Amino acid sequence: MAHTNVNYKTLNEEQQQQQHKIMTEGHAYEANDVEDTPRSSGVLLHTVPEINRARWNHIEDLDSFFTRMYHYHQKHGFLIIVLEEFFQLVEFAFVVWLVTFAVHCINHDVLFGHTMPADNHTKITIDDVIIPMDVCVDNFNGFTYSILFVAALYLLIRTIKVLYHISQYWDIKKFYNTALHIEDGNLDNVTWHEIKKKVREVQAEQHMCIDKDHLTDLDIYHRILRFKNYLVALMNKNLLPVRFTLPIVGEVVTLSRGLLFNIDLILFRSPGSPFQNNWQLHDDYSVRGNQRELANRLSKLILWVAIANLVFAPIIFIWQLVYFSFTYANILKKEPGALGMRTWSNYGRLYLRHFNELDHELDARLNRAYEYADRYLNSFSSPLLAVIARNILFITGGMLLLILAMGIYDEYVFQVEHVLTIITLLSAIGLVCRNCIPNENLIWCPEQLMNAILAHVHYLPANWKNQAHTSMVRHEFGNFFQFKASYFINEILSPIVTPFQLLFVFRPKALEIVKFFRSFTVSVRGVGNVCSFAQMDVRKHGNPEWQPGEMSSLHADVPLGEKMQTAGNNGKTELSLLRFTLTNPEWQMPPEAVQFVNGVRQNALTDLSKLKKKEFTLNPLTESLVSFGTIGNEYSSIAKSLLFHHNVHNGEEAMGQNPNHCQCYFEQMLQQGLGEHSRMQDNMSVSRRMMGTMRRDENAKILGASKMEGSINGPSESLICSLYGPASAACYDKPQDLTVADMCLSVLYLHEMHHKTVQENPMFIAEGDEHHQPPSDPGTEVNVIRPGTSTDTIVTTNSASAAAETTPLLGLRS
Repeated sequence: MAHTNVNYKTLNEEQQQQQHKIMTEGHAYEANDVEDTPRSSGVLLHTVPEINRARWNHIEDLDSFFTRMYHYHQKHGFLIIVLEEFFQLVEFAFVVWLVTFAVHCINHDVLFGHTMPADNHTKITIDDVIIPMDVCVDNFNGFTYSILFVAALYLLIRTIKVLYHISQYWDIKKFYNTALHIEDGNLDNVTWHEIKKKVREVQAEQHMCIDKDHLTDLDIYHRILRFKNYLVALMNKNLLPVRFTLPIVGEVVTLSRGLLFNIDLILFRSPGSPFQNNWQLHDDYSVRGNQRELANRLSKLILWVAIANLVFAPIIFIWQLVYFSFTYANILKKEPGALGMRTWSNYGRLYLRHFNELDHELDARLNRAYEYADRYLNSFSSPLLAVIARNILFITGGMLLLILAMGIYDEYVFQVEHVLTIITLLSAIGLVCRNCIPNENLIWCPEQLMNAILAHVHYLPANWKNQAHTSMVRHEFGNFFQFKASYFINEILSPIVTPFQLLFVFRPKALEIVKFFRSFTVSVRGVGNVCSFAQMDVRKHGNPEWQPGEMSSLHADVPLGEKMQTAGNNGKTELSLLRFTLTNPEWQMPPEAVQFVNGVRQNALTDLSKLKKKEFTLNPLTESLVSFGTIGNEYSSIAKSLLFHHNVHNGEEAMGQNPNHCQCYFEQMLQQGLGEHSRMQDNMSVSRRMMGTMRRDENAKILGASKMEGSINGPSESLICSLYGPASAACYDKPQDLTVADMCLSVLYLHEMHHKTVQENPMFIAEGDEHHQPPSDPGTEVNVIRPGTSTDTIVTTNSASAAAETTPLLGLRS
């Protein structure tokens, strides 16, 4: 981030500076200005001190070590990991055996009644159906032997890989037991926040990373999420191949696990990818004039990966079909309605993810939003579809009742050919039709539900404001939150679709992707090359539309058009920073981050002061508090306790003095959104009661603490505490639950601030337009709106000259 120890430079400038040192001083590296990864090598070179050597001194690949350490904690220890790895091998071997057995070792003619058993007895037994093993093996053909050979080879390689993983996790087990002093049986009682704290203490003692004496929370997150942060940024800049148009179907949005695997392979883990190892870009990316060559190289790599996917598509498709059938057969048999349930899509999970957000933190947010998202989409219905569904349900119900009635009269009916198949199909059609018929008791409140969803998922397009009732928003949100049936179909068909997505959607973006890696990569001392967006630098990657007015001085010298090209879309940088500060309260923020966070809280206090007036208009805080209070009872308690804490509850007095404004009075609006609640007696008692229900004992052993976000004690500072004031009990008791509540209110408040800023400033245009696209080609002219000019004044500048100012690459951070 923008810090006194951070020096952002272009790749070209850095290379020239290193060459100058070599020629003038006779050596490439100096004590106070040294690059942590030499440009000529793919290996970090460290000098290990001879004294105080320890087992965990100088870990060469800290990325993999910290990633395994995190997975070890989240997967509940060594035994669970070993069993999971072992049963994955068993599952694969079982699938191969079962398919082979079903094809070659079963007498299908006898099983289906086409022929009678050899001894002519009338009752068919299992021995009549199963072919003896020696005869079964004789039935194998060349194709079967080829499949078994490939499966055996894969199983052997996978077994070696599993044994290697087990040895690695055994090392992690020793690290937990000896260095962190945490036994496996106690993992569920320890939060990830406590793990990080212990890791920092071990670093200070044993120097796992030689380049730095002390690790920060951000350093650990960079190590674990280095490549994931790049994917989040690529999604934010619309560079991933998730949207494409089909001739008849129209626009399709899909991101399968297979496509994600191929993108990860192409960009980070293959020999021709931009990254030459886990922590460093290839040296070629330091040369400014070769981006066309790099784009051609990346394009060829995408081509060959797509061809490989196309060649193996039939095998992968069959495997996907068999695997999903085996995995969900029992579930669908007992609960056919499971296909009608919804789940967060891979596209939605990547779009909604913060920078520097781990998997369990993302899961917790999306799980909290699940109920509201499901209610929102279920509240939409098509009248035409409902009429058709009711009539189809009537017809299928009559047919099903007739078959069942005849079966009750004589059970031989169920032995008639295809009767069970007809019953199954009729039941499935009835299930689909029932889902198309709206609930008669449903309450239509799309805006409130969308606000509740926004409070938890944090990112929704700005143009959805006050449009939650439209079919456009419903359709777009359905891409984030899709039916499980659609999810399964996408995953099963992904081997067929993925090659074409790589060829015709991803490959044409090769040049833009090269520019992205060159433009948005920085070098962090002791960490290596990371995505600059992951630094959460509100000065370089912040969006003026999402920041309070006090931050305008940071962007005064940058034209608005250029600023938008390097800014995170949809408030990604600002919201990621807020979340990270709440879940990592010990992290020392750089000055610009402190200024931003304090500016948001100061703006909220200014808006709160307006609530005490007898006449007031809506402002971002009142809007966000109303939305915040409608999420649930616990949030309603916080909103109303804030209201009483600042003596903004005398609605009768306000009504008597100015009846024209009573309908806009805050408490009345809150009650309209929530329904009538009992009046609170005392603001301090309410505050204590609210905090008492959320309090956690720091010394208590909490089962499932491994999934907890942030510290058990909660954030050291928060927006809610700022609104209460330093003398309030809310600032002395800081439970972990307050982290979630504070983030929800902060998200709603920032979205309201953004909406107000866009409305009041005609220079800002809706996000998603041309100035939010990746940097344009050097030498092309772009139109830039400069701050302070009228909306009719547009300055034309050359993007090649601006590139040197707006391309922060590979600086050093101590």
